[in-house]
Amino acid sequence: MAKHILTTPIQVSDLEGIKAGDIIYLNGHITTCRDVAHRRLVEYGRELPVDVRNGAILHAGPIVRDHGDDKFEMISVGPTTSMRMEKFEYEFVKQTGVRLIVGKGGMGPETARACKDFGALHCVFPAGNAVLAATEVEEIESANWRELGMPETLWTCRVKEFGPLIVSIDAEGNNYFENKKVEYNAKKEEVLEEIYKHVSFIK
Repeated sequence: MAKHILTTPIQVSDLEGIKAGDIIYLNGHITTCRDVAHRRLVEYGRELPVDVRNGAILHAGPIVRDHGDDKFEMISVGPTTSMRMEKFEYEFVKQTGVRLIVGKGGMGPETARACKDFGALHCVFPAGNAVLAATEVEEIESANWRELGMPETLWTCRVKEFGPLIVSIDAEGNNYFENKKVEYNAKKEEVLEEIYKHVSFIK
């Protein structure tokens, strides 16, 4: 699989040639953004306090150490299940112009449509690497909507080669997890047929 390094701000042209299943690393900035932030924007019409146009968001509720005087340290940043944001993601991408969405697990048709219509990617950070992800955060530059609590705060981080990120949906709307599911089901039927032949023979 191909490896790509993207640097924010990300332009549509930067996504050319990147396909579902490729490996991405991110330089620049990424902002954690979960359920409540999506709901505030899409359902309540509240503008995000961070400009993520041509930027990146991370579906995550991190553990952060507060050193005072607006100085923070990222301790752990494990991705949140992205499918929780599926019902909001089309409008979120449309309104914010975000280019890179990172989370855990795949997303559905609305996110795939958003990636295709507006030029964006959804990527997966491999599970079980929350502490590794934290080491790739060079600095937390700002924290917005802190009244929501640590998991839902929008933490804007400067990152260096943040990844590996597996592209689950590319800018053409190809959905890696859904495509693999189709392949798996097709192979499963072939294998089952072969098993049934042998079972029949044994009888």
